[in-house]
Amino acid sequence: QDHLMESGGGSVQTGESLRLSCQISGSTDSRTCMGWFRQAPGKEREMVATIYPHNTVTVYADSVKGRFTISRDSAQNSVSLQMNNLKPEDTAVYYCATAGRQFVSSCVVGLTSTADRFVYWGQGTPVTVSS
Repeated sequence: QDHLMESGGGSVQTGESLRLSCQISGSTDSRTCMGWFRQAPGKEREMVATIYPHNTVTVYADSVKGRFTISRDSAQNSVSLQMNNLKPEDTAVYYCATAGRQFVSSCVVGLTSTADRFVYWGQGTPVTVSS
């Protein structure tokens, strides 16, 4: 079982940057799909970015392409999300997630993954972007 803890959220102005980090404890390895999701008030949880370390495939939501970067630090067993040029529509609670031992084909081949494919979740960290 994986345990995940996010950090790095906060309140920023439009155009500023934040870096979210997720510390993972458990049995993750390079064949574990990892990702960041977000949920804004009144909206469904949506994928922001995923990474499959074994083949370094990354996937991004269209709304964040070119602005966000997901990365994994195998030595620290963590996954991060660098968010640049933040916009008010990025305001949400951001969650780190892993798929555990579950094979997520979409993650491996570079397609959008849905939240129900992920097994373990952090508690979430809020990000607020004001104009």
